[in-house]
Amino acid sequence: MSRKLFGTDGVRGEANSGNMTAELALRLGAAAGRYFRRDSSNGHRVVIGKDTRLSGYMFENALTAGLTSTGMNVLLLGPVPTPAVGYLTRSMRADLGIMISASHNAAKDNGIKFFGPDGFKLSDEAEAEIEALVAGEIRLAQPMNIGRAKRIDDGLGRYVEYAKTTIPARDRLSGLKVVVDCANGAAYKAAPQVLWELGCEVVPIGVAPNGLNINDKCGSTYTQTCAEAVVAHGADLGISLDGDADRVMIIDEKGQVADGDQIMALFAKRWADAGTLRGGALVATVMSNLGLENFLSGNGLRLERTAVGDRYVVERMRAGGFNLGGEQSGHIVMTDYATTGDGLMAGLQFLAAMAETGRRASELTKQFDTVPQMLKNVRYQAGQAPLEAANVRKVMEAAEAGIAGKGRILIRKSGTEPLIRVMAECVDEGLLAQTVDGIVAAIEAETL
Repeated sequence: MSRKLFGTDGVRGEANSGNMTAELALRLGAAAGRYFRRDSSNGHRVVIGKDTRLSGYMFENALTAGLTSTGMNVLLLGPVPTPAVGYLTRSMRADLGIMISASHNAAKDNGIKFFGPDGFKLSDEAEAEIEALVAGEIRLAQPMNIGRAKRIDDGLGRYVEYAKTTIPARDRLSGLKVVVDCANGAAYKAAPQVLWELGCEVVPIGVAPNGLNINDKCGSTYTQTCAEAVVAHGADLGISLDGDADRVMIIDEKGQVADGDQIMALFAKRWADAGTLRGGALVATVMSNLGLENFLSGNGLRLERTAVGDRYVVERMRAGGFNLGGEQSGHIVMTDYATTGDGLMAGLQFLAAMAETGRRASELTKQFDTVPQMLKNVRYQAGQAPLEAANVRKVMEAAEAGIAGKGRILIRKSGTEPLIRVMAECVDEGLLAQTVDGIVAAIEAETL
């Protein structure tokens, strides 16, 4: 069964246009409610969280209307990180969890992500079934079976307390000064609170959301802000989260940025040494650097690659019994603690490593030398299919032949934006630039 509404991470787009309208959200809520409400009892419940986008109010109300119309009881969490929704769905015995967020995207965008009762994101098959219900006639509840909705005041507090338990009590973080950039997003309350309660001296930035400034020159996709603050405050570490706090970039005391590959390498080695890394492998996507693969191999470990998207990482982890995975972009998935990427918990694990080893951040962030990598994005318009053009295919084939044995090329459509991502790795940086620029130029010529 095909999917048109759902991308690699739920339904996403510009608010009040295309698929991201209140009308569609209402139908999506009703369809999800019908899918999960398998019987006529009134005990079914769904938790809804959101980030700090202005459009979140609109989608929250529309989803609530759709869900209650099919008999689901709605528990509204307010602004909480995406991983908190995964945790609370399972903790509160909900049938369904929903996060309203477009993650690292600009404020004008929004998205709707679904979690099953186990706290994990829905499978492609489940999303396809919900999408089919959206397109058909949705059976509504009888008047006496319409659901109720209420605000939940302690959801954030539950998540905060749980997050604190994910590092050993001996690793109290007293004496560490930490800059945490919350991207004016969903973790603007939770992250500073957790870090302070664990003993850190906290310098919070990106904690003044106004509905329009999420991810605006801050957060994990704009690490300059956090890096500058780390240096200015003489901090030991910077933790830079994205808008829904499911990804993180780590900044060392010198203001240097470590991406998800370096963080995963550190965790994999530490966990393997401690005997807690299951399956002798790390799960990451095709975007992860060859240097990570070489590092793992040198330590007797494997890299299991998946398609891009943390959901595919999690699916492979669950299928293979692995407990560590993630993406270069900063999704760090630790299934011993969370059902999806959790930027705050990954930051805590890094701080625990600093506390246990007594080493500075800069000594821990550089786990391997990266193979030179270049990524460029090309925007295209609806209806365009530049990758199918004969000239583009010809250029791509020539590029593959030219880089063979020296690196690799990965070209794909983004699952969340109308972008074609052109990525290549090569030990020869001149050939690398020539390869990427040639492919990008060919694609751009087809988008004019």
